[in-house]
Order: sequence, then C-alpha cells, then structure tokens
Amino acid sequence: MAQQKALILLVEDDSFISGMYQTKLVSLGYTVELREDGQAAWDRLQEDPLPDLVLLDVVLPKKDGFEILEALRADKRTKDTPVILLTNLGQKPDIERGVKLGADDYIIKAHFTPSEVVEKIQKVFDQTKGASAES
Repeated sequence: MAQQKALILLVEDDSFISGMYQTKLVSLGYTVELREDGQAAWDRLQEDPLPDLVLLDVVLPKKDGFEILEALRADKRTKDTPVILLTNLGQKPDIERGVKLGADDYIIKAHFTPSEVVEKIQKVFDQTKGASAES
C-alpha cells in the first residue's frame, strides 16, 4: 500500500509566509490546511481527523500559539499531536517557554529556509513514528 503523506495544519497570519510554506509542502506531497488566526486553528483542532502535525506561529490574532500549544498538551485527545513552533520570537525566554509547553521543535523563521523547515518537519515525523512503533 502506498504511504499517504501527512496532513499538516499550518497556522500563520502572514499570507506570504503561509503561501510559501504551503507551496513547498504540497510540492512534496503533504496535505496542508491553513488557518490565519489562533481561534480558527483551535476550532479546527477540535475536529476530526486531527492533523498529523501542527506548524504553529506564536504571534497570532485572537489566540496566540503558546495558548494553543498549552491547550493541546492539556487535552488527552491532542496531547501527542506533534507541534513545531514557527515564529519570529527568538528571545531565550520565548524559546524556553515553547519547549516547556511541549513543542517538538522551535524554529525561528528568519534563521531557516523553507527547505530546512521541511527537514525539521520530517525529523519530527521520524521521531514520532519511532516512538509509536516502540509503544
């Protein structure tokens, strides 16, 4: 059976950035859903099917990425959903907060190309597959 590529929920309020990442991910065979604010993202995360990974900006209208991540980790249905924070917040306290809240990775947009972000997404998928195979 052919492996179906993962569903990624991309939460980004900058349409240029979301378009760039969506184009890159779709070209690699991923299914990508976009949400432009935190509340819309949270509403989507209450629906099935759950995305296989959430690529989440921190600075968002209505509900920020830290709030979403904290709520995801507190909910037994979504607590194991991989989340990569993709943000311009690069200060040490922000990074520490994201990791402490349970982000699988923390990517500062200005420091990584879309190709490098895709590599990090694949790394998270490989780690979660390995963890689920062990359990």
